Amino acid sequence: MPKIVCFGEIMLRLNPKNYLRFVQANEFEASYAGGEANVAASLAGYGMDAFFVSKVPAHEIGQCAVNELRRFGVDTSEIRRGGDRLGIYFLEKGASQRASKVIYDRADSAIALANPGEFDWDSILNNADWFHFTGITPALGANACAITLDALRTARKKKVPVSCDLNYRKKLWSREEAGKTMASLMEYVQLCIANEEDAADVFGIRAEGTDVRKGELSRDGYVSVAKQLTDRFGFEKTAITLRGSVSASENFWSGLLYDRGEAFFGPDYRIQLVDRVGGGDAFGGGLIYAQLNNFDSQHGIDFAVAASALAQSISGDYNLMRVDEVEALVKGDGSGRVQR
Repeated sequence: MPKIVCFGEIMLRLNPKNYLRFVQANEFEASYAGGEANVAASLAGYGMDAFFVSKVPAHEIGQCAVNELRRFGVDTSEIRRGGDRLGIYFLEKGASQRASKVIYDRADSAIALANPGEFDWDSILNNADWFHFTGITPALGANACAITLDALRTARKKKVPVSCDLNYRKKLWSREEAGKTMASLMEYVQLCIANEEDAADVFGIRAEGTDVRKGELSRDGYVSVAKQLTDRFGFEKTAITLRGSVSASENFWSGLLYDRGEAFFGPDYRIQLVDRVGGGDAFGGGLIYAQLNNFDSQHGIDFAVAASALAQSISGDYNLMRVDEVEALVKGDGSGRVQR
C-alpha cells in the first residue's frame, strides 16, 4: 500500500448551521480541517496509507483534531504535541449571489511556532512514496517555512516525489513574499497544483480571456498558464482547477493536467454547491491517487475532477467518497439516483 506524507496545519472550523450569517448565529458547528489534512483524509478514504504531520496542543482541543483524522483513517503517529493553541477559522457559507466568507484566528498556533528540530524527516519519510504540502504552510512563518524546506530536502535525498498546491492566502502574506518564497521551494516539486488566481497572485502568470466571476473560462488561457509554470520551474506535471462561478450556489467545475507538453482536460460539471471549501484539496488527492496507481493522464484528470466535484456535495472540508463512487461518475453516472 503506498505511503503518502502530508505536512501542514490542521485547524478548528466553526460555522453557523445551514446558511446563517455570522451575526445570526447563536451556535456554531465544529469540525477540523486544513489543506494538507484534507488531502490526507481523501487518500485514506481511497485505501492509501496516509500520514498527516503537524503539531497540535497537548490539551483536549488538540486531541479532538487528532481524533477527527483518526476517524477517517489517517495515520497521526507523526503529529507532535505542544504549544498553546490550535488555529481556528470561521466559515460563513454563501448562497445564491451572497459569497462565502472566511475569518481566520490562527496567529501563534502550535505548528506556526514549532521548531525545525522537532521533526525527524529522515524517519518520517522512510519508505514514503509521496510527499505533499501547500503554499499555506510556509506562509505561517519563518519556522514553518524552515520545516517545510527540511522536509523537501529530505524528500529529494530519498527520491520521494513531491506535490504542492500553491494555495495563496492573502491574509497570511503578501504577493511579493509568496512569490519569493514559493519560487525557492518549487525546485523540489514534481507535480504543481494551482488555480488561475494562485498562478497570478504568486507568480504573476495570468489566464488570458478568462473571467471566473462571469463563468467565462478560456481553455487556451489555462494551457498557457500551465505551460508557463512548467517551463519556469521544470515541473513534470502541472494541474489547474477550472472553476466558473455562476453564483455561490452554482459553479462550473473542471480541471487541466499538463503533462510533457500535452494538455488533458477533465469533464465539465455543473455543480450545486453544498460546501465548496476543500474542493481543491479533493482535486489534489485525486491526482496523487492517480499518480500512485499509474493512471494515464486522461484517466488521472478525469478522476481528480470527478472526485472534487463530488466532494463539494458534502458538508465539511473532507472528501468522503470511495474510489468506486468516483469511478462511477468518471464513467458517466451523474444521475444522483438512489443506490440500493
